[in-house]
Amino acid sequence: MNLWSYVQGRGETLAFLTYQHASLAFQTVLAGSIVAVLIAVAVYRLPLLSALSLTSSRVALTIPSLALLALLLVPFGLGVVPSFLMLAFFAALPVIGNAIVGLRSVPASVVESARGIGFSRWRILLTVELPIAWPVILTGIRVSTQMIVGVAAIVAYVLGPGLGSLIFNGLSRLGGANALEMALTGTILIVAIALVFDALLVVLGRFTIAKGLS
Repeated sequence: MNLWSYVQGRGETLAFLTYQHASLAFQTVLAGSIVAVLIAVAVYRLPLLSALSLTSSRVALTIPSLALLALLLVPFGLGVVPSFLMLAFFAALPVIGNAIVGLRSVPASVVESARGIGFSRWRILLTVELPIAWPVILTGIRVSTQMIVGVAAIVAYVLGPGLGSLIFNGLSRLGGANALEMALTGTILIVAIALVFDALLVVLGRFTIAKGLS
């Protein structure tokens, strides 16, 4: 096995596939996180709905990602759309639970104090509750990001973008020339993307989490 020789001759292609993979993961985590926070904001004050949302998000994580991807092929066909929808769905699940837990853990005394000085319902949410819940929400986003960077490899099955094509092409050709190098290169690059994203989220947390909450 000569991994370095394989990489040297394909730098431009590998860079493009890495960009595709990172871009798909970033966009789906961003979309999933926004939807998750909106759902949490809608239900966290309602005990029955918040409990149902928490349970549903945990149960939904047991859905096989490949099965969901196959179901999405029927209405959307091959390519980016089913890949994006499947990944965004799974990206939202860890964030929903953390967002609900974070918002519900805001001390009632803090909310009452904000209400007492005349803050409106939305101002309390935006300036008091969400900032206090943010460390817990960000933890959910970190978990979601690590999961999605890995799961994104399977979208190669439906001609989706990213590094999954390297892995599956290599595995399908095991024993052939450069098959192992191809699969190993794709795996290493996915791990590198996950590490970079996690480091960026740690930096984001240092700039956005109040010192008293960290």
